[in-house]
Amino acid sequence: MSPVSSLSTVVATLRAAGCVFAEDEADLLVSAARTPEELTLMVERRAHGLPLEHVLGWAEFCGLRIDVDPGVFVPRRRTEFLVGQAVALARRDARDEPVVVVDLCCGSGAMGAALATALAPPPPGRVEVHAVDIDPAAVRCARRNLAAVPGAAVPGAAVPGATVPGATVSGAAVSGHVHEGDLYGPLPAVLRGRVDLLVASPPYVPTEAIRLLPTEARVHEPMVALDGGADGLDVVRRVARAAPLWLAPSGHLLVETSQRQARGTVEAVARAGLDARVADCEELGASVVIGTMPAAPVIAGPRV
Repeated sequence: MSPVSSLSTVVATLRAAGCVFAEDEADLLVSAARTPEELTLMVERRAHGLPLEHVLGWAEFCGLRIDVDPGVFVPRRRTEFLVGQAVALARRDARDEPVVVVDLCCGSGAMGAALATALAPPPPGRVEVHAVDIDPAAVRCARRNLAAVPGAAVPGAAVPGATVPGATVSGAAVSGHVHEGDLYGPLPAVLRGRVDLLVASPPYVPTEAIRLLPTEARVHEPMVALDGGADGLDVVRRVARAAPLWLAPSGHLLVETSQRQARGTVEAVARAGLDARVADCEELGASVVIGTMPAAPVIAGPRV
C-alpha cells in the first residue's frame, strides 16, 4: 500500500474497503497516528477487516476510553443500556456499605469500569468490583481498564500507580479484582450472598448463526465470547442457575440478550427463583433481562 498522505486519501481507501462510516473512522485514525508511516499501517489493517477498535487500541464506552487489545471482544454500544439500568438500581438501593459488583464474561472489563466510575464517590460511595473472564487476553485487558478508574486499586494491574499483587485495596474508593476462569468458578467464596449487582454480557449467538455475523466479529473476536450454543442460551442458563448463590437479598442480576431470546432468558432467570422482567431500548437495539433476588433467601441452585 502506498504511503497515506491526506485525510481524503484515508477516506477513499476506507470507503473502497467497504467501511460505512469512512469519514468518521478516518478522523479517528488520523488523530491517533503519530507518524505518516503509522497511519499507513493503521489504514491498511482497517482496510483488511481488523475492527476499528483493535486498530486504535481502544473503544469508547459510557464516556470512557476502554483499552481493547487484538483478539479481545469489543464492547458494544448497546451494552451501555445495561450499565444504565444497573446504575439506576444501585442508586435506588443505596446504603452505607460498599456496592459489590460482579461482571461475568467481562471481556475488556468495560462494564465493570463503567459501573465503578458511576458508583464511586459521590454517593452511593465505595465500590467493590469483581470481573471474570475465561480468556487470558481479556483478563489482562480488564485489569488495565479497572485500574484506570479514578481512585481504583487493582492487584496485579500493569499500569502506573496500580497496586502490586497481594497489596491491600481495602482503603480505595474502588476495589477492583479480575479473575481468570469459568463464570463463578474463580470468585472468592466470601462473596456468596453479598453481590448487589451481578452483570453479564454472555455469548448468546446460536452456533448456527455464527456464520451470519459480520466478518469483523467472526474472524477477529474470540469464539468463546460469541457462541452461545444450539439456541444461544447455554451460558445464560448457567449464569442464571447459580445467581442465587451469590446475590445479596434484593440484589439484581442483569443479563444482556437479544429480543428474540428475551423470553427464554426470562424463563431461565425466573426458574432460578428471581423476579424477572425485560427492559428494552429501541434506540440502541438493546434488551436486558433483570432478575431480582427476594428479600428472603430462596433455595440456591448448584454452583457452576
